[in-house]
Amino acid sequence: MPVSMHVIAGGGLPAGARAAAEALVLHGVSALMSFGLAGGLDPALTPGMLAVPRRVISAAGTWATDRALTETCGGATAEALFAGETIVATATEKAALHAQTGAAAIDLESGEVAAVAARHGLPFVVVRAICDPAGRDLPPAALAALNSAGVIGLGRVLASLLRAPRQLPLLLALARDASAARRALADFAAGF
Repeated sequence: MPVSMHVIAGGGLPAGARAAAEALVLHGVSALMSFGLAGGLDPALTPGMLAVPRRVISAAGTWATDRALTETCGGATAEALFAGETIVATATEKAALHAQTGAAAIDLESGEVAAVAARHGLPFVVVRAICDPAGRDLPPAALAALNSAGVIGLGRVLASLLRAPRQLPLLLALARDASAARRALADFAAGF
């Protein structure tokens, strides 16, 4: 029997992920998946690698992902993913968070998806592609890119570049890494 899937984008921020997950629950889904990009905390993870964790940890709690769903997604590739509230931008901050939590990656949405799944008694899984590696700082233009709704604003990026043009090489590296991550997600989705 074919599996029916429903997709709602959360906008890359915790509140959007929570709203999207709750909307999916109202639609009657039987499981939730947090799918998208993540920042690397483990230096061994390179852009485009998939992080499929066994658990999601955050300041609010820890949630185990569903074993059967994880196996359906190719099996766990990481022990934990950290659900952050804000972007962790520097290699120093990433290293400290990795040492503190043991998490391999960080995103801003999976904690909310996990919490919604727990509230409704649903299984969940996380599939995230590494976009920015642990050893690289994010350029200021990347931090200025998203607004509070998770929408990328080209004007904000260009304004940041005009103020600090030396960040262009880092921004171009991030664009290449994001492209590798999106390809990995597309390849995963095509085979799912």
